[in-house]
Amino acid sequence: MTGSTAVTFRLSQHLRHLSTRATMATQYSTRLIGAPNTLDHRVYIEHNRQVVSSFHDIPLFADKNNGIFNMIVEVPRWTNAKMEISKEEAFNPIKQDIKKSRLRFVRNCFPHHGYIWNYGAFPQTWEDPNSAHTETKAKGDNDPLDVCEIGEQVGYTGQVKQVKVLGIMALLDEGETDWKVIVVDINDPLASKLNDIEDVERHLPGLIRATNEWFRIYKIPDGKGENAFAFSGEAKNKKYATEIIHECHEAWRRLVSGETPAKTGSYDLSILNLTIPGPGLTKPHEHVYTAIPSDSRQPPAPVDPSISKWFYISSVQV
Repeated sequence: MTGSTAVTFRLSQHLRHLSTRATMATQYSTRLIGAPNTLDHRVYIEHNRQVVSSFHDIPLFADKNNGIFNMIVEVPRWTNAKMEISKEEAFNPIKQDIKKSRLRFVRNCFPHHGYIWNYGAFPQTWEDPNSAHTETKAKGDNDPLDVCEIGEQVGYTGQVKQVKVLGIMALLDEGETDWKVIVVDINDPLASKLNDIEDVERHLPGLIRATNEWFRIYKIPDGKGENAFAFSGEAKNKKYATEIIHECHEAWRRLVSGETPAKTGSYDLSILNLTIPGPGLTKPHEHVYTAIPSDSRQPPAPVDPSISKWFYISSVQV
């Protein structure tokens, strides 16, 4: 192969890889129900215009050989509404969390405004509440793995991003292990320079410390205590994070296959899906699927102005 031929070949391969990434990003869309900031609001994810389960149908791996994962954005950066995948509803739309019959908003703990990253989850993962992690000594929080995407672009609720894993932190939230995986969008300008957790501090100094502080204090304005971290708050590296992801993917596999019950005295999870052989597999003609509402998006409802208030937290150890 001549020099010019080799260059042409490498360019062709690079362009094909970029095209594959673009295809992965554009095959998903959102179906919005009702108005944001209301109890009825739902965000379904569609694949090729067909609603799929955000918990079960979207693959965890976008490109397993190259270590690229699919991440679902629940909460865009700088926003306050605590949106999350509904584990209990059929096909798992994203909805706003509710506490005491009221929509939940995260408070602004100075100097942070809302969420400081695009916050979301890895599909096809589950933090098993029946099993305690060997190092944290705490059981899983019964949710998909939480993800903090640190790239420069603000995402949108229901967006499926392709990301690379950089590290992980182990929040101990009300006695449960609540992993927080640090990732970056593969299309971010810094993505090629961010390959492990130490690169985050090198290129984005202060972000890991701010992330630690954010999770420690974010519940204090609501009258709760400061959260704690395992590993003294240390962010573990990419290798450790990848091991946790695989563990939670295996826990999800046991759940969706029926090996682990989806309904117990403590929880009742929907495993309905269109793609995974097992007890939750559903045909598009079944009523539970045809009953999914059509798009009925509306402008956001007004939010109480108090959501914009700053809270100044003192004596926080980071």
